[in-house]
Amino acid sequence: MNVLKSLTTLRFPAVSPRNRLESILSHFADVRAGEGIGVLLMALNLFLLLGAYYLLKTVREVLILTQGGAELKSYSSAGQAALLLIIVPLFAAFASRVNRVRLVTGVTLFFVSNLALFIFLGKTGVREGTAFFLWVGVFNVLVIAQLWAFASDVYAQKQGERLFPLVGVGGSLGAWIGAVAAARAIRPIGPYGLMTAAAVLLVCCAVLTKWIDLRQVRAQDARQRKQAEQPLSREGGFQLISRDRYLLLIALLVVLLNIVNSSGEFLLSKLVVGEAARVFPDAIRMAADRQHYIGEFYGSYFAWFNVISLIMQLFLVSRIFKAVGPGGSLFVGPSIALVGYSVVLVAPLLPLVRVLKILDNSSDYSIQSTAGQALFLPTSREAKYKAKAAIDAFFKRFGDVLQAGIVYLGTGLGFALSGFAALNIGFTIIWIVLAAALSREYRRRSHRTVYKPVEVI
Repeated sequence: MNVLKSLTTLRFPAVSPRNRLESILSHFADVRAGEGIGVLLMALNLFLLLGAYYLLKTVREVLILTQGGAELKSYSSAGQAALLLIIVPLFAAFASRVNRVRLVTGVTLFFVSNLALFIFLGKTGVREGTAFFLWVGVFNVLVIAQLWAFASDVYAQKQGERLFPLVGVGGSLGAWIGAVAAARAIRPIGPYGLMTAAAVLLVCCAVLTKWIDLRQVRAQDARQRKQAEQPLSREGGFQLISRDRYLLLIALLVVLLNIVNSSGEFLLSKLVVGEAARVFPDAIRMAADRQHYIGEFYGSYFAWFNVISLIMQLFLVSRIFKAVGPGGSLFVGPSIALVGYSVVLVAPLLPLVRVLKILDNSSDYSIQSTAGQALFLPTSREAKYKAKAAIDAFFKRFGDVLQAGIVYLGTGLGFALSGFAALNIGFTIIWIVLAAALSREYRRRSHRTVYKPVEVI
């Protein structure tokens, strides 16, 4: 209790005079003189991006579960991985031809154009649940990965370790508000109204990225400006991962983490679909009611775990980073998952699974996520953009593919929900072992890293 109290009451010491804004922010992270406006802009960018994603995520659940079902949702992850085998090399090739701001804004606006097409097709009556599910899976990993890559390119390692928790607050807040907005807006404006709102937010993200880059360039010397304008080398993301043990460990951890998380979401989806069928038994006449029930359930579910995630991000992440570093923070997520799935093994009930998944996802979207982003701070620019895109895109979805195979085999063998929970316990133990190896490698790499000068944005 004393350790927890010290973590939650700690205020970061001043190292140089700060303005009023930076003094306020220092309650949540070690923000130093000249860093306040820049870190708020970066957090705002992530806020808008995650807000847009959660609008789209709620739409995704409505379309896939009403037009397919929980099994189709799980199996569709294989399609995402197959798509990413094509898309990741194309992303890397594009990154080798443009500078960082054109890369980030160009990819973001490309996805905006995709949304316009989905809105048009959906309003003409096309059943696009599976296609939209595949698209959201690609969109999610690529746009979020490239924005964090941009942040890790802007900040030096020690600076990023101090400021990433505060940048992550923007993401947690955006995810929470996006989920709340989706739950309230799904009935009045429908799924395509949510898509339109998300497209507007993404355009704002592209504008903010350009603004942040301009501020950064003005604060740099000639050498740094030249580096920011240069495209990346020709090496691909998969090539970088295959040659670097550290990147490979990150990739393996992402695969395992996604197996555990996706299996948990499958358990929840099965229970939600079953409850919707129980409450609205007529699948034809009550189809719209089932859609609204599922949409409202997931909107509320996303809202709850995101508000708890926000609290963790505000008051715990910086303090945990300061106490044990990003490497030590990797153990929080699997510890919570291990306890949670042990309980589900005994009692796989919807109210209980909902609470446990809220706690699991809250730590995943705050502590685990920020630690995962910080792992790329001591890497090259190519690794930040290309290897990170490959890991967060392909390897994350490859974890979904493996989980889909587990669902297929388990369903064929007649596994009850408690059987899937038992498998997740085993995977979580392996997750802890991988986290230990990666934590050691991060410390070793950090000790040999020559830090670039702190850059104020």
